[in-house]
Amino acid sequence: MNSWPVVLFFTLLGASLGSFLNVVAGRSVAGTPWWGGSRSQCPRCGAVLGWRDLVPVLSWMVLRGRCRYCGGRIAFRYVAAEICGAAMGGVLAWRWGLSVALFFSMVTAFGLFLNALTDLEEGYIFDIFPLAMGICGIVLRLLPEGGSLLDGLYGAAAGFAIIAVIILLSGGGMGWGDATLTAGAGMILGWKLTLLTLYLGFMAGGVFSVALLAAGKLRRKDAVPLVPFLAVGGVLTLLFGPWILSLLNVDPGQPWR
Repeated sequence: MNSWPVVLFFTLLGASLGSFLNVVAGRSVAGTPWWGGSRSQCPRCGAVLGWRDLVPVLSWMVLRGRCRYCGGRIAFRYVAAEICGAAMGGVLAWRWGLSVALFFSMVTAFGLFLNALTDLEEGYIFDIFPLAMGICGIVLRLLPEGGSLLDGLYGAAAGFAIIAVIILLSGGGMGWGDATLTAGAGMILGWKLTLLTLYLGFMAGGVFSVALLAAGKLRRKDAVPLVPFLAVGGVLTLLFGPWILSLLNVDPGQPWR
């Protein structure tokens, strides 16, 4: 059931999640609480923002990218996170309809998105977020049509092991947070889609890096954050993974059929 009301609802939900997770990432990096009664504030003047200032995408457009109270510019990253969230929510709802697989894909995509934001901003992955993804994966796999719990455990083990080998071989060129993240995502995806996510993520990162090298925007020794490309690989896998596996005569397993 992927009718337009379902797609529209998850598009709006995705925009809201993108806005919220951007705040979670920013405050986690800054070491300030994002839970409880903490209110959103203008980072320039400190004014507490009202609901009119917090409508995803629309508020930024109406305010022309400026704070209502001090006139300071609102960083484009805020609306960019909302647009990315809206796009992910919409396309995943279109792909999977209102199904168990949609909830799996939403947790995977937005979990990777949150960690991509912290990786971009600080080059750091907070262990609590991959752990939360792993716990969500266990809970989801206990649902009817949630697939095999063993498949999730294999996915977590495969994701962690592959990144761990790369870390050891590279002498620390990659952090252990990347390994815990792929373990958390693997618990939700299962081992087949986890391997595909890693492959597509590495390919996306490679293409991007080569393009930047060719343009002179990147040097060979410059560090490139991995998680944003894992997020790209994850979303591509959630959209096209079962079809790609079908070309290889591989059954993706529940709930991805």
